[in-house]
Amino acid sequence: MEGNNERKEKVLGVIGLGYVGLPLAMEFVRAGYKTIGFDIDEKKIDKLSLGEIYLRHIKEDRVKNLFNSGLFSATTDFLQLNRVDLVSICVPTPLDKYRQPDLSFVENSAKSVAENLKQGAIVVLESTVYPGTTREILLPIFESFGHELDMSFYLAFSPEREDPGNKEFNTRNIPKVVGGLSEQSGRKVVEIYKNVFDEIVEVPSAEVAEATKILENTYRSVNIALVNELKVIFDKMGINIWDVIEAAKTKPFGFTPFYPGPGLGGHCIPIDPFYLSWKARKFGINTRFIELAGEINTMMPEYVVMKTISALNKNKKSLKGSKVLVIGVAYKKNIDDSRESPGIKIIELLQEGGAEVSYFDPYIPEIYNMRQTDLVMRSVKLSEELLKEQDAVIIVTDHSNIDYKNIVDNSSVIVDTRNALSDIKSDKIFRA
Repeated sequence: MEGNNERKEKVLGVIGLGYVGLPLAMEFVRAGYKTIGFDIDEKKIDKLSLGEIYLRHIKEDRVKNLFNSGLFSATTDFLQLNRVDLVSICVPTPLDKYRQPDLSFVENSAKSVAENLKQGAIVVLESTVYPGTTREILLPIFESFGHELDMSFYLAFSPEREDPGNKEFNTRNIPKVVGGLSEQSGRKVVEIYKNVFDEIVEVPSAEVAEATKILENTYRSVNIALVNELKVIFDKMGINIWDVIEAAKTKPFGFTPFYPGPGLGGHCIPIDPFYLSWKARKFGINTRFIELAGEINTMMPEYVVMKTISALNKNKKSLKGSKVLVIGVAYKKNIDDSRESPGIKIIELLQEGGAEVSYFDPYIPEIYNMRQTDLVMRSVKLSEELLKEQDAVIIVTDHSNIDYKNIVDNSSVIVDTRNALSDIKSDKIFRA
């Protein structure tokens, strides 16, 4: 491992200061490395420079400590990449409108690095991609700028494993998988990352590391689809899926609990498995499990709306003209990330059905300029008066700082998609 003197001489860089890149930069600084954060969003840079945070699950004092350390700076000037000894690329990898991989952010970042590459620098891709991306996409970019692997630079893949809002696991204590494009490249990354993370898992190649991340998220997508399908089946039978899961997880072996919901959200699970599907088609293979899981999970917002219509009908009301309040548009509890959120889709479906829709989310003050929607809305203030005006309330995200008893006491119909009201008994509550 490097000593403190060696660390002081090295400069590390992070491209993309979002949910993955900013926590990574914080860990680089904690380990004693001078660190430069790069982002094309000037608003992020301005906030960081003032010691302010734009990600609510990260405490503001961590950002202030970042700058007070004297080891961190943030910039939109990618020319400063020529100062960096190791750079981690942490940019989005979305799907396009045809559900094909959009690697434009990765490719543009790689070109910026290649244009300004310091001799002997290490490049680590951390964005989730399909197996083969580092070798087939990134390496040719660097070679086109005259760089030679293991001679003028080193290249590896190390998948991000962030789980925003998780109080037990964080960037540092989640085992860090590293796969080099060559043995020497992998070793170079491990030499530095050993000083940053509690545990390093070195794998034989970049392709193994890329596939590891895809496997993790496909595993979750398929199992969530299974319980979502069982939810629909058991509901028809009058059986509570949540009671079934609670009983099943008492088995000390052979069962891992997964939980149903209103659909998948976030940047990983709804997207990453389709990166593998796309790549598999290049080999003439159909990924039937992945496609079926995606189909089941994608239909969940429609299922929630249908359950809402059914609940309204019991009160002799139709969806058209009804006032409906959606609680939560973040894709999961206690974070401020609404990317790919099923809550957005549910709002759109409700509006298409003629409902008058509002939403409340203490973490998402407004919806605007989002990749998957043209929807523009602001969060309302939750009050007893507002609740009493609603024909239905749908709990989409079960944030911890919401008074659910108050919602039940003052609402006529509540559709619960997260089992948030498991401790409250009322004939006003409908599971979805």
